[in-house]
Order: sequence, then C-alpha cells, then structure tokens
Amino acid sequence: CTCKSWSDLIGSSGFVSTHLHRNVTKHAHVYLLCLHHPNFERQNDNDDPYDIEELQWSLFSNGTFVQFSNLSHPSENTEHYRIYGSSNGLVCISDEILNFDSPIHIWNPSVRKFRTTPTSTNINIKFSYVALQFGFHPGVDDYKAVRMMRTNKNALAVEVYSLRTDSWKMIEAIPPWLKCTWKNHKDTFFNGVAYHIIEKGPIFSIMSFDSGSEEFEEFIAPDAICGPWGLCIDIYKGQICLLCRYYGCEEDGMEKVDLWVLQEKRWKQLCPFIFPWDEWNVTIGISIDDELLMEIRDFDKGVADLYLCNYESKEVLKTGIKLAVMKYDEIEFFFAITYIQSLVLLNNY
Repeated sequence: CTCKSWSDLIGSSGFVSTHLHRNVTKHAHVYLLCLHHPNFERQNDNDDPYDIEELQWSLFSNGTFVQFSNLSHPSENTEHYRIYGSSNGLVCISDEILNFDSPIHIWNPSVRKFRTTPTSTNINIKFSYVALQFGFHPGVDDYKAVRMMRTNKNALAVEVYSLRTDSWKMIEAIPPWLKCTWKNHKDTFFNGVAYHIIEKGPIFSIMSFDSGSEEFEEFIAPDAICGPWGLCIDIYKGQICLLCRYYGCEEDGMEKVDLWVLQEKRWKQLCPFIFPWDEWNVTIGISIDDELLMEIRDFDKGVADLYLCNYESKEVLKTGIKLAVMKYDEIEFFFAITYIQSLVLLNNY
C-alpha cells in the first residue's frame, strides 16, 4: 500500500512540476552532454571517406567535468545522431543531416523511455533546408518541437509538434518579411520561443517564433554585426543574447567577444568577454552558469578542448573534456555539446 501511494505521488503531474521547478531554480542535476571519440582522440583516417569512426555521446558532471556515463541511441540505432535541444531532462534527437522525413525522438535517458513523433501528413514536397528545435513552453505547459523547412524557391513551411497531443500542426500564416531570399545561421530555443539568426542581403536580424501563440517577430541585429563569422545566439542571465567575435581587443595579448542582450525588444550592449588570445579559439555559446563556452581545436587529432571563461574575473578554465570535430563537404559543423538539466528519475511525459 505504501509503495502504491508513493508511486502515485511521484507519478503525479504536480509532483513532477514542483520537482523540476526546484531543480531548474537551483541548477540541480545538471550535466553536459558531449560528443566525443571513444578514446577522446580520432583513430581513423579523416581523409578517407570510407574510414568512419563511431562517435560517442556521454554525460559529464557540470561541476567536476568527470565523465558520468555513456549514452547510446534509445532505439539501438547505430547511425550517428544529433541533439536538437533538451529541457527538464528530455532530449530531442534526430539524424545528423535532417530531411523532412527524418525520425524525431523525444528521449528521457534517466528512465530509458522515448517517444517517436508521428510522421507529418502536412508535407508532400522535398525541402532543401530543414531546421529543428525543441524545448518546454511554460505558458502552455507543454513540450514543443519546431521544424522549419525551406525549398530552393524560398518557400517556407513551419510545423509545431506538441508532446501533450502527440501531433504536428502546420503554421499557415507566414509573415511577408520571410517570403524572400535569406540565409539561416545559428539558432536557440528559450521559454517556448525559437530564435534564428537570419541574413537578408547585407542585413542580419533575429527571427523569433513563439510555439505557443504561433506568432513571428523580427529584431534587427546591432549595426556592429556585419558578418556571420564568430556570431552566436544563446541565453545569458535569462535573456536572449548575441555574441560576436569580430573586432580586436584593445588589451595586448587578449581577445574579446562582444555581447548584446535583448531587453524589451531592444538590443543592449554589455561589456565584452575578455580572455587570453589563442589562434584556434572558437566561441560556441554560453554555459548554464553564464560563462563563455569556448573550444580550442586540434585538427590533426580531430578534437577540440572545451574551456570556460568567467565574465567578471576573465579567468579561463580548462575542463579536460575533448569534443569531436566533424567535417562534411569541407564545411565544419560543431554540434558537440549541450546541457541536460533536471536529469532525474521522473517520467515527465
């Protein structure tokens, strides 16, 4: 009788919500989910397209950076997969290179359960570009996946998946300012809103799409941003931020990353991140503790060392984690790290 009552309590939506809110507030049960080579160094011949080495996703402690456990594909698929977002212990995974019919899995590694989203019936044409994002929308108390697809003729389609209803919905109203030629760059997902850096001619802007209200907005990027190189979008102290490593630092032997945050639909520039210069240093985002995430690459070994830079002290910490560096058709993609928060034994489906 006691076990049943405890089971009912732990399985209730109220208990799960309270526990997850506590973990998010206190940054409890946080892990880094990193993609790496099995022995943390590439063993294969990177110039041989037929010599393919298996890569491994593993959990690392956010405090000590010690490897916690390995994660294999929940459906026992041996193909490489990519992580497209995580929220409250749930992880969205799909193919490394997305197609409109790529299978999408919502996975809870702690309880070893996953759900595969149904095949959309809304799509009957092929798309040249597909983007996928996932996260929790607190306003509607639901987990959402947003899939944006574009054809070679610049036709845009947007679909939203609801975990609660286990269904896809096509968004019919596309704003006129998106019905033109534009390039998509980096993206992020925050509080149920998908954000994309887009380039329309010489202008850079941020496109946002609220997966709850299904509304689009556009925020023109600061004038100082004039190219995609070194440009990132992420979350800094609970606000959408832009990171730009384009301009040199006035201090000798130092490098800087300019920082803007979105406040009341306006960009506010903050003091930049400043850290010691390194030729192969690349900015990849902001950590869950609001520190700058950087990697220093070693192309010969096919790895990148992960570093953290503190905003106030300017100190740089080497984590000891070696990420995999991947290359496709001479274009480099770095999808090797994300955070999992509230990784606990709760069935939060």
